[in-house]
Amino acid sequence: MKTPVKLPIGIEDFKEIRTEGFYYVDKTGMITELLNNWGKVNLFTRPRRFGKSLNMSMLKYFFSFDCEPELFQGLAVEKERELCEKYMGKFPVISITLKGVEARNFEEAVAMLCAVIRKEAMRFPFLSGSSRLTEKEIAEYDQLTTPAPSGQQTVTMPADSLKNSLLTLSQLLCRHYGQKVILLIDEYDVPLDRAQQNGYYDEMVDLIRGLFGQVLKTNESLQFAILTGCLRIAKESIFTGLNNFNVMSITDDLFHEHFGFTDEEVKALLEYYGLNDKYSSIKEWYDGYHFGEINIYCPWDVINHVNRLRKTPNARPKAYWINSSGNAIIRTLLQKATPQTRMELDRLVNGDSITKKISEELTYRDLYDSLDNLWSVLFTTGYLTRQAEVDLNTYELIIPNREIRMIFTEQILDWFQKEAREDAPALDAFCEAFRQGDPASIERQFTSYLKKTISIRDTAVRRERKENFYHGILLGLLSSQRSWVISSNAESGAGYSDILIEIPDENTGIVIELKYSESRNMEAACQKALEQIEEKNYAERLMEDDMDTIFKYGIACRRNACMVRMADTETEKEDHT
Repeated sequence: MKTPVKLPIGIEDFKEIRTEGFYYVDKTGMITELLNNWGKVNLFTRPRRFGKSLNMSMLKYFFSFDCEPELFQGLAVEKERELCEKYMGKFPVISITLKGVEARNFEEAVAMLCAVIRKEAMRFPFLSGSSRLTEKEIAEYDQLTTPAPSGQQTVTMPADSLKNSLLTLSQLLCRHYGQKVILLIDEYDVPLDRAQQNGYYDEMVDLIRGLFGQVLKTNESLQFAILTGCLRIAKESIFTGLNNFNVMSITDDLFHEHFGFTDEEVKALLEYYGLNDKYSSIKEWYDGYHFGEINIYCPWDVINHVNRLRKTPNARPKAYWINSSGNAIIRTLLQKATPQTRMELDRLVNGDSITKKISEELTYRDLYDSLDNLWSVLFTTGYLTRQAEVDLNTYELIIPNREIRMIFTEQILDWFQKEAREDAPALDAFCEAFRQGDPASIERQFTSYLKKTISIRDTAVRRERKENFYHGILLGLLSSQRSWVISSNAESGAGYSDILIEIPDENTGIVIELKYSESRNMEAACQKALEQIEEKNYAERLMEDDMDTIFKYGIACRRNACMVRMADTETEKEDHT
């Protein structure tokens, strides 16, 4: 039996995947669609980890003069013989990625950008001796490739030279080859994102506007350019004057299947690796992005999870995207949240939709100015997706899948715990009520806390997950007491109790069992919790640790409300003695 090929975890070089024995999901149909619909400047906006960089690498290898046709054997584009004869291997290609320009200040960013362009210019050393270039033009090329002085790691160009660098390189290549240039710029907006975060946005906008303006506008040496990024930055910001400017965003029908995996592609991948039985769980966790008119899976998630399943067949799905993409946008939304916002988040986490007007043309300076802009960013960066179009630029938005729902829930819980800790006296009083055996105060304060966060009431969610949500909230609140020894899901008696607490200085123990109540009859859920404490003898571990006083609480939660009941403490003391 033939050993299955490897999965390309984190590999974004098309040639490496095709020559080193990696599984490849054929996206070369993008080349055909591009050549049938291209403009002078083409911008593709997609969330991170949806295959933008790999597609740009594919385009580079297809169009470049040094193209190796065997890389495309058996792929969709090979069937387009006329197109391949006309375009494959027929162009000089400039290809850069700006994803690494993540500097703390403007000077570092300039040095990084110079290094990116210098590295690309050095791919064409023959220009330094080209008989088709003048001495002045050769000097311009040499300036682009000048190494850093001894003792320095980087070299920077004069501002004007840097802004003209891509234009200069395209003109020199066009002059040498007698053929216009194709320009590929991957992750064009990363430098702007980092500049906004680190306080040098105006300087970076001016630099990027100059760099792009020179090479993209009225450049007779340019065949066409392709850019990728997460956001479509407003045209008036850095794309001023581009009249032939094609933007293909997540709302467009064109190219919708070329970024991310389609359902058919995921089924084929699972069949290849003998994992057909994992289809439903992978769909639940990683599908649901609505690009154009089809649903799309996040490829980063699918590949990582399939790779994990090959090693551990019973591995459960988990969030992979959260480890590769910052979640500052959700934290910012929560910090600015109004009661209306929290209600909308509640609906989203519970599987409902909200209706929002979306702007796909923002500047990074505008992103955090208003809640309306934050919803737009959540949409364009993949935290939300559209369920339906209501009106022009107005959509019903939903959380796409279980992974993103988990990210929202965890971020919301983290924000909630921090908010609660800011009012230390109230939090201490809440915890003290557990120590004092005061269920009425616990119920009143816990309900108050629950009303400040979201609830889990989605009928499609298992009871276990609902209970885990409220368990997490309560555990986080109680954990503020540093002198308490708190155990979660601890083995005790004949099972595992939700929360066990020991207060060593007072020899006081606390047992908490939490239930989610599907109906309004929370009293019954509380009693069921107390009965479980007795039947499973959850207090046994506390007794073994010589806790003299033991409080037993049954807590029922439903949406943003709770009920607390306590077993008779005096009886517990008698039983203990």
